[in-house]
Amino acid sequence: MEQLQQIFIDKFGTEGTGMYFAPGRINLIGEHTDYNGGYVFPAAITLGTYAVARKREDQLIQLYSENFPEKGVISFSLDELDYRKEDDWTNYPKGVVRFLKEAGQVIDRGFDIAFYGNIPNGAGLSSSASIELLTGVCLKDLFDLTLTTLDLVKIGKKVENEFIGVNSGIMDQFAIGMGQKDHALLLDTNTLNYEVVPAAFGDYVVAIMNTNKRRELADSKYNERRAECEEALARLQKSLAIDSLGALDEATFFANTALIDDPRLIKRAKHAVTENQRTLKAKAALTAGDLEEFGQLLNASHASLRDDYEVTGHELDTLVAAAQAHPAVLGARMTGAGFGGCGIALVKESEWADFEASVKAAYLAEIGYATDIYQASIDDGARKL
Repeated sequence: MEQLQQIFIDKFGTEGTGMYFAPGRINLIGEHTDYNGGYVFPAAITLGTYAVARKREDQLIQLYSENFPEKGVISFSLDELDYRKEDDWTNYPKGVVRFLKEAGQVIDRGFDIAFYGNIPNGAGLSSSASIELLTGVCLKDLFDLTLTTLDLVKIGKKVENEFIGVNSGIMDQFAIGMGQKDHALLLDTNTLNYEVVPAAFGDYVVAIMNTNKRRELADSKYNERRAECEEALARLQKSLAIDSLGALDEATFFANTALIDDPRLIKRAKHAVTENQRTLKAKAALTAGDLEEFGQLLNASHASLRDDYEVTGHELDTLVAAAQAHPAVLGARMTGAGFGGCGIALVKESEWADFEASVKAAYLAEIGYATDIYQASIDDGARKL
């Protein structure tokens, strides 16, 4: 934070008045269930995005990120809040300002913010939602806005959907806004009801394993999978009174696959239904302190994402298989949208060095470039420091 305050002074000529942090997130289990009306099980992590901010006396908004120093300071006026491709990463904060104002919040002056994130770029730990919630927390503090964290979560999702144009669910913003240290959030994406579940891993820690493959395919395939699930649901709804795939238990689904009548669509829907049930089983396992069972559910989740949903790819499969093969690992899976990004594993902390060396060697031998592996703890949500 001292470094970021110095950067703020260098860029804007004065000290910032507030310091803020928003975490990244991992999803422990429940992947591609959020837009299918199911449960997700995310947690905020200790990697995230930091900001130093200050109000201005005029209408100018100036934003700088130490992650994109070559872009310099990007500026726009408080009355110019339209999406512009050339404004690059600052469209995320800009969208937050726009939708806060549209919601009737009074932001009557400009401001300066310097950002720095230690979330690996393109890793699928949700740096964009981290920036959205961080901006919201900054503005709430600077302008004394009357907003709940849930309001900021919903604004962040709106930015993603309506300003940036990514058809994503609410999980990322929810986990980043509402996260609690050493707890995961079991979230019903239909109702936004959630339970705080102890994620006490004892002798085990969460490894985040980055394929270092950018997720070029993720957005196009994401929309394709979403459309496939919507089509499967529409076919089921001809005979079943359900409003989402998440409303089905496994027995009902398997008894009615003939309604879908397309092997590819059946596989996609099967993942949505079984993954949703795994998420509920994972909550029960963690509540009971049964880490072995939790690990098995992680493994089963990855197999379903690989075989039925087909969103993993060679890099993620190699990484997860190497982790699963290590004796110190209880379970491993991809996390996030897929097609690159990250995997997670539950690893015995005392065996960390051997695990890291072994997985790195296996990945390099098969893929030809390196993986980065991080140890992450589960942290609180977006906040003023």
